[in-house]
Amino acid sequence: MPVSHPRISIVIPVRNEARNLELVLPRLPDVHQVVLVDGDSVDGSVDVARRCLPGIETVAQTRTGKGNALACGFARVTGDVTIMFDADGSADPAEIPRYVTALTDGADFAKGSRFRPGGGSEDITALRRVGNAALNLVTNRLMRTRFTDLCYGYNAFWTRVLGVLDLPPVDAPDRQWGDGFEVETLINCRIAAAGLRIAEVPSFERNRIHGVSNLDTFRDGFRVLRTILAEHRRSRRFPACPTVPAELDPVVE
Repeated sequence: MPVSHPRISIVIPVRNEARNLELVLPRLPDVHQVVLVDGDSVDGSVDVARRCLPGIETVAQTRTGKGNALACGFARVTGDVTIMFDADGSADPAEIPRYVTALTDGADFAKGSRFRPGGGSEDITALRRVGNAALNLVTNRLMRTRFTDLCYGYNAFWTRVLGVLDLPPVDAPDRQWGDGFEVETLINCRIAAAGLRIAEVPSFERNRIHGVSNLDTFRDGFRVLRTILAEHRRSRRFPACPTVPAELDPVVE
């Protein structure tokens, strides 16, 4: 059963985000744990984080890519709820209670959506919007889901479901499938395939404050499509009960 006042752990992948961390970290709420995962930053990101948020836990990622960074952070989590949070200023810390409420109301996974009423984006381009809609359509048909925003990384889940994600081991020596930006799609698909309850949470994505995103629309879009197809095949090999959207049945036993 969900706990009413869960301990919250926030996992923040970082690579050369020092200028953004100065603005983002002071706005985080007081939570049980904040884990910053550093991907070989050369701009002093770790030092800035420790100065801005004394008590923050820092860990170096073992390979490259956002997926590996998240896996390294998840391995350090000690809270009841894990929140995936970007360091670039696009995610609003004030939305965290929405995610926690969705979980304590009965969801296993709280999925941020820029396309639900109350959500939005300053950052998404017309091309990326079309691509996201197409990838949503494919995923919803194959995985029998009702996602409105597949490619968005502001999500939260009960830490107890980490095993379902089955992310690549952090100590593997070579780059693994799931180490890159495709990790968010992989997580969404595996949560759905496991039959866990998903609640979409309206979220507003702001522009990155400083710097340039590492996202490549076409390269990463094809990786996401490849992930959807691979996860569909995986779900057929390991079938589970159908996903029950939290908004349709909020009761969790």
